[in-house]
Amino acid sequence: MFDYCIIGGGIVGLATAMRLLEDRPGSSLILIEKEDALGRHQTAHNSGVIHAGIYYPPGSLKGELCRRGAEATKTFCVENGIRFETCGKLLVATSDVEMQRMDMLYERSRQNTIEVHRIGEDELREREPNISGRGALFVPSTGIVSYAEICQAMGRRIGALDGDIRLSTRVTGIRESVDAVDIAAKNESWRARKLVACAGLQSDRLAILAGLSIEHRIVPFRGEYFRLPATRNDIVRHLVYPIPDPALPFLGVHLTRMIDGGVTVGPNAVIGFAREGYPHLSFNLADIVDYALFPGFWKTVFANRKSAMVELRNSLWKRGYLEECRKYCPSLTLSDLLPCEAGIRAQAVRSDGALIHDFLFAGTDRMLHVCNAPSPAATSAIPIAEMIVARMRKP
Repeated sequence: MFDYCIIGGGIVGLATAMRLLEDRPGSSLILIEKEDALGRHQTAHNSGVIHAGIYYPPGSLKGELCRRGAEATKTFCVENGIRFETCGKLLVATSDVEMQRMDMLYERSRQNTIEVHRIGEDELREREPNISGRGALFVPSTGIVSYAEICQAMGRRIGALDGDIRLSTRVTGIRESVDAVDIAAKNESWRARKLVACAGLQSDRLAILAGLSIEHRIVPFRGEYFRLPATRNDIVRHLVYPIPDPALPFLGVHLTRMIDGGVTVGPNAVIGFAREGYPHLSFNLADIVDYALFPGFWKTVFANRKSAMVELRNSLWKRGYLEECRKYCPSLTLSDLLPCEAGIRAQAVRSDGALIHDFLFAGTDRMLHVCNAPSPAATSAIPIAEMIVARMRKP
């Protein structure tokens, strides 16, 4: 019997396994991942940004975890020889309305004790000659990294602490008894005293498989990116984001420098037709039926119908996507938008149609299911793991 079983080899599951073994030396632990490598889904398909936490309400859990996570991520990279770069981020205002939102965001960031500088049009042009705007907020602590490399380093650390990682193993059954949890796969099974499920895009299915009663479902939101040609890798020196619209659920299209030297544009946010289908036109009938039969899906579509139609139009019409970018980077052309693999966000939606933007857990005496770990979960993975470990009663 294992002391702990972790289901899910993304960055949150790996950080949790690592923290458990560090916190409770001598414990036995198995981590089960259905893919043939670690961090294959949301972790490997995000923008690679180490966020500062500027967007979140003062005193919020997301804000606190993000600030702590940014520092912990950079420390982990230094300790493990992983390259990262603190290039800073500019949030660019292009209209009077956005200037007002920028001022409110500036005050929020000050309350969150995040270093941020308000800059005018001239300084913006000096910092970023290819970017146009009325003004901007500069967040110097924002960085970039490869979260896939972080996952590999966490996997090595788990192995060094005698943790057992099983890849290419899909969990088919979870049954809790008084003194253990039984976990089944196709050709083998295990027992553990405690189970933590960090299953991301499959988190609701794992919770239901374990017999939990949940009122939400995961709806996949597809984030489509383009990559700029190598000749335009110097188009920006920082990360460049629009000022977010508080009426919209996502941040909007931005220019992101990548740790490999490239630059991406995106993402948008459209309903995905497959939870794990990254190529264009991916389609999974079972995934579609899952959310189509969930009343909360139709309620959230109706509540966000205007923005959903704009996002869908821009997904189908490349020129519309380009115009979103040209609001603050007017030199971009259609030929600059080269194909790039999409990401898929596991968005938890309640039965009343509300998008869940905070952390959501479900559990029993011996199980804890991470039902929603919203962005910036990659940045915040290490303190999220500390929070998970603190929630678990010692055996």
